[in-house]
Amino acid sequence: MSGRLEVWLFAAQRLSAMILAPLVLLHLATMIYAVQDGLSAAEILGRTRGSVFWGGLYALFIAAASVHGAIGLRAVLREWTPLRGAGVVAMAFCVAILALGWRAVAAIT
Repeated sequence: MSGRLEVWLFAAQRLSAMILAPLVLLHLATMIYAVQDGLSAAEILGRTRGSVFWGGLYALFIAAASVHGAIGLRAVLREWTPLRGAGVVAMAFCVAILALGWRAVAAIT
């Protein structure tokens, strides 16, 4: 692989981590609030259904997580396995996570 690609992947993974960190904290705070208030799943869905804010927030969460995870998976596969197509596997993983995650977001918003 070219050194330039490695630099871009390094930057993309760090940027996705910077996006994920506050989103994870917000997600955890929201879940703790929901559990402490005794909200049911139906009540939570009632509050999120039709919300552009929550849909956009979780769509961004999915995008950042899929990029971050795929780059990490590529690194692990390249270091720990003799697999030559680590980039292809990582890209397929990224696409699968995006598709499944955005489908879940569409179901709750």
